[in-house]
Amino acid sequence: MAEALIGGVLQAQLYEPGDVSVGEPVNTRRDYLKDKYGLRVHATNAAALDGAELTVLAVKPQSLPEVLSSLRGDVPADNTVLSIVAGARMATLADGLDHAAVVRVMPNTPAQIGEGMTVWTATSEVPEAKVTATRDILRTLGKEVYVPDEKLIDMATALSASGPAYVFLFIESLIDSGVYLGMARDLARTLVLQTVLGTTKLVEDSGRHPADLKDMVTSPGGTTIEALLTLEEGGFRASVMNAVISAYEKSKALG
Repeated sequence: MAEALIGGVLQAQLYEPGDVSVGEPVNTRRDYLKDKYGLRVHATNAAALDGAELTVLAVKPQSLPEVLSSLRGDVPADNTVLSIVAGARMATLADGLDHAAVVRVMPNTPAQIGEGMTVWTATSEVPEAKVTATRDILRTLGKEVYVPDEKLIDMATALSASGPAYVFLFIESLIDSGVYLGMARDLARTLVLQTVLGTTKLVEDSGRHPADLKDMVTSPGGTTIEALLTLEEGGFRASVMNAVISAYEKSKALG
């Protein structure tokens, strides 16, 4: 996700490669980032922090305590810290860094191709100029939505951040069903991907409720209503809702 951010801001020409410093402990990864993007790379986070006005925390949740401890008290007063660490609350970040200007961001994996959905919020100590800069950066990943209440970040974690996994599983299941019926996997994949893509676009462009559009496909006594009955008997709708609720509870627990 950090690389998606880097690629997005450079492609949008918001920053020059020399404006971006990266702290990366893995030698091969440092070399890769330097060679591909022309960034300034450092073996430590403290070195990358030097002179920065906007700092992005992009580490695994289990590494966060160590990173916060290593940077505590060293973040300049005019620096804003932007975190994409799953589950890490703004209070945890502010206390761990002894720094109040914090932005919490929850992107999703389609951000890697500029089609992401990012939800974010900021503490009151973040200057308006940094809020604007953050919005510009996040727009390079796809769509972005600012929310005033941090609890909505946990909800977004369960819905849009984890959501691609639910959709991937659905796509995989549809493709497998085509194969089961006797269709070649490549053909099934083509049919399913365009169906999911086109259906999403239809909902977005028409502005109509998904239930209305579903009814357009569902003829009396036809194949679609037969399939929908089977999905309802299997608890499809409740399973999806319960999955999102479980992810939400997990996100709160991680925080």
